[in-house]
Amino acid sequence: MAAGAISRTCCRSRPEPGPVGYTRAQMERACGKWPGVTIEIKWETNLVFSVGAKMFAIFNLGQDGYGRIGFKVDDDLFLPLTEQPGIMPAPYLARARWVRVFETKRYPPKWFEARLRRAYELVAAKLTKKARRELDIEL
Repeated sequence: MAAGAISRTCCRSRPEPGPVGYTRAQMERACGKWPGVTIEIKWETNLVFSVGAKMFAIFNLGQDGYGRIGFKVDDDLFLPLTEQPGIMPAPYLARARWVRVFETKRYPPKWFEARLRRAYELVAAKLTKKARRELDIEL
């Protein structure tokens, strides 16, 4: 399997819980280094990560410093992921195959980073070749 690829069986085994949870700073560091990513606050309390002006992840700014995280997933992983503890279909975005992790402390940073990278790839792949070239995106 290629580096950064996500196994199709990723949802069948439960990862070890993370010691603290996935923070805004961790998400900004991970996603902010990928080509073409923009980060902005929308709807007052949501940090939105986009590529080519298309959203791939959202960090809902929680009061405890650990927000709820939403992101796009592969169609065939949507239902298995939503059956995992602390994960549900994302409100308003479930039909586009987005999930929301509302218990971020259940999952380690590497788990989030792999899924966020896949969300980025799914959205970037739908951009035109011209847009990907302009943003210096190679998939």
